[in-house]
Amino acid sequence: MRKLIYGINVTLDGYIAAPGDDIGWSAPSDELFQWWLDRERAIGLSLYGRKLWETMSAYWPTGDQRPDATPAEIEFARNWRDTPKVVFSSTIDRVDWNTRLVTGDAVAEITRLKAEDGGPMGIGGATLAGAAMRAGLIDEYELATHPVLVGGGTPFSTALDSWVNLSLVETRTFPGGVVLTRYETTR
Repeated sequence: MRKLIYGINVTLDGYIAAPGDDIGWSAPSDELFQWWLDRERAIGLSLYGRKLWETMSAYWPTGDQRPDATPAEIEFARNWRDTPKVVFSSTIDRVDWNTRLVTGDAVAEITRLKAEDGGPMGIGGATLAGAAMRAGLIDEYELATHPVLVGGGTPFSTALDSWVNLSLVETRTFPGGVVLTRYETTR
């Protein structure tokens, strides 16, 4: 059975994007970017909602070809292209770069994918992750909390039907005051 991990940058007041989908506050230090790269290397399958897919696919397919790309950015771009991906959307009709599109029931498909053998799956996108949270499918949460308050925007968590108990498995501080916390779901 595969593990499902929700990893995201978040503001201190609990938002993954400020109003207008602004994520300018989340620029990582080199050390934090390296942590995200190492995490992405360990992921066997990436699950994306439409908005995050559009953001990632607009940049990373050629991110390694930019003249100012760092070695870590070059590796991230290559890893991103090579990692199998599933995009969940009913509004787009085409995806590229080692990606499959699912237009139907996301929770049913994620449940099916979790039952397969393979490496961990990463999930991203507020709406998709929210559906997986409500269905009790997320096994681990990785939060890189940035020391900024944005006052509104896209919340980290959706409304849940019941509590989700978590156990802290790691904390780490990065330059700029970003604090990583990793939690496993207690079942």
